[in-house]
Amino acid sequence: MTRFLLTGGSGFLAAHVLDVLLERGHSVVTTVRSVQKAEAIKEAHPTFGKDRLDFAIVEDIAQPDAFDQAVISNPPFAAVIHTASPFHFNATDMKKDFLDPGNRSSTTRGEFWDSERVLTEYYLAIIGTTGILKAIQKNAPSVERVVITSSFLAMVDRSKNFGKIYSEADWNPITEAEAYDGQASGYRASKTFAERAAWDFVKQENPKFTLSVCNPPLVLGPIVHYLNSLSALNTSNQRIRDLMTGAAKVSCPPTMNYFFVDVRDIALAHVLVAEKSEAGGKRFFVVSGRFSNKEIAEIIGDAFPELKEKLPSGEALKPGDYPEEGTYDFDNSRSKSVLGLTYRSLRETIVDTVKSLQAVEAR
Repeated sequence: MTRFLLTGGSGFLAAHVLDVLLERGHSVVTTVRSVQKAEAIKEAHPTFGKDRLDFAIVEDIAQPDAFDQAVISNPPFAAVIHTASPFHFNATDMKKDFLDPGNRSSTTRGEFWDSERVLTEYYLAIIGTTGILKAIQKNAPSVERVVITSSFLAMVDRSKNFGKIYSEADWNPITEAEAYDGQASGYRASKTFAERAAWDFVKQENPKFTLSVCNPPLVLGPIVHYLNSLSALNTSNQRIRDLMTGAAKVSCPPTMNYFFVDVRDIALAHVLVAEKSEAGGKRFFVVSGRFSNKEIAEIIGDAFPELKEKLPSGEALKPGDYPEEGTYDFDNSRSKSVLGLTYRSLRETIVDTVKSLQAVEAR
């Protein structure tokens, strides 16, 4: 049994990671933002005592010292899985909500924009990523492995679409100037700079622990965490909710990103990366396959005939399809060869997600 610290325990992905860790016999302390969230998780896992499942309150992960106390444990932690990260498009201040470079010292605006090295240096604290690495290095010498959730957005190059095959070797070339083009750009930049900062931290500080990163695309799949209503649903599953409830009946939303992964597969990937020594020091592009919103609508209509009248059809369905050209592909061979990962089909993902959302509706 390995002692794990899992951040963001009430989140969509972390809830599945927690289940995998407990199923595989590990002991887990998970961070949450409030006592209420801890109680909800505890109620969902009534058979586990404090020796197997415990909690640490971290109200604001963006604070430099947010994890200083959370990484201290008795018995001590051997591994950390860091999933906590904001994912929303409601930000109004990109610098404050996503980038937050902290103290830029005497660096001028022009120098900061023109130098990738300086840019990376001053984004060390983005979304708490390096904050937890510093806390581990300072207060948790027993930790041997750290796994961080990044994103396909840290890999994608919007200027390279047609014929491009993405793998762990790819990085998003976005600049700070481009980060302020809009909310989506700010989010892509935050993911890119945060992951770069994590790798730079390891290179510069040479900590005792190894770092690994999981880079999922859009994460879809059934929910396991407590929801009061579908209005509180995680961002990635909102497209499924809107299709099944009729909110997208007039026009199927454009797909935008054509890669997906089932939340259960990416959750297992995090745990396997932490368990396998050969996964240390590596990125893992964890992707199930290609999808479109049109395919999601068609699967829902086929598997749930009672929902057909709520789904877009005919011309209203076309916006959610793939474009005729300009699409890209993926290489997920490392996740299969190193982790032994297998992937669920889009149909299984969508069917199970709809069932889990219907259960929320029925409450």
